[in-house]
Amino acid sequence: MGNSDNYTKQNGINKRNSRIIISRTDNIGDVVLALPMAGAIKKAIPGAYIIFLGKAYTKDIVSLSKNIDEFADWEQIKALPKAEQINCFKNFCADYIVHAFPQAEIARLAKKAGIRKRIGTTGRTYHWSTCNKLIAFSRRRSKLHEAQLNIKLLRALGINRYFSQADIIKCYNLVAPNVLPDVYRNMIDNTRFNLLLHPKSKGSAREWNIKNYAELINILPTDKFNIFVSGTEAERDFIDEHLASHPNFTNLAGKLTLEQFISFIANADGMVACSTGPLHIAAALGKFAFGIYPPIKPMHPARWAPLGVNAWFLVSPTKCNKCRTGAHCECIDSITPHMVKAKLMEVFSTESSDVHIH
Repeated sequence: MGNSDNYTKQNGINKRNSRIIISRTDNIGDVVLALPMAGAIKKAIPGAYIIFLGKAYTKDIVSLSKNIDEFADWEQIKALPKAEQINCFKNFCADYIVHAFPQAEIARLAKKAGIRKRIGTTGRTYHWSTCNKLIAFSRRRSKLHEAQLNIKLLRALGINRYFSQADIIKCYNLVAPNVLPDVYRNMIDNTRFNLLLHPKSKGSAREWNIKNYAELINILPTDKFNIFVSGTEAERDFIDEHLASHPNFTNLAGKLTLEQFISFIANADGMVACSTGPLHIAAALGKFAFGIYPPIKPMHPARWAPLGVNAWFLVSPTKCNKCRTGAHCECIDSITPHMVKAKLMEVFSTESSDVHIH
């Protein structure tokens, strides 16, 4: 009898035909690290139909996953009168909802809509009255990666085994869109390593100083690296202002839609960034993803490192206590551009030899 035969009827629900909502209504990086949940479910429960409840702007990220059957726009639902919100949740005809990103409003709606199995953590007091499957763990105190913590919630579905980071990488099953306009596709140089630098994080992470990116651009050999700098439209002037005297790069900030940007990442070779959404996208797509991190918990790489077959990170070994309360972090800036260059040159040398990196 195969493993899938263990997933028959439990508590009156036929798991093989279950409709399961994964609720993760936060930011791009968090959503990327939630996508392996769908892969883990599909491997364990063939025939499960997975609905991802998220913010509208993350739809292009969720659409990368071949394991997700439907995207539901939380912002669109939230704008409706309360009775219609409940009806929307009823119309999902869901058997389970997994609160990967806990929100009291969503938890209450799921209960009012009569979703039979509602999965949350014991750490949220409102889950005690809105969820009937509670998993005990603390994200803040855990030594596990964020993606591993997401997977732990699936114990309520009978998925009890430990997932290593290598196991989680195998659960992505992503396909990048092929929507890049020719003007940007033609910027990719097949004779050089096409490197994206993503210096900003919209406040979601400790950032490596822009001066470090400027120096990195200066010291990377132009015959080996084709450099692009990415960011939002609001960050375009900042990038121009601080990097204008460094001509060996192309500023892509604000020029691509999110879907086009994902396609550009898929066509490029790698990315250097702090702990931000684009870095996690690059890693999940199998690109060389090089993260620069502070050692402060819970921002440290043990919790938020990029996950992928070509993912790497640098982190200061110091405790970084005096950097905890300020935006500037001396510890992350102790990572020098020459340290980053050394790793990039190592990767370039390996790539040039047609050796797959692990």
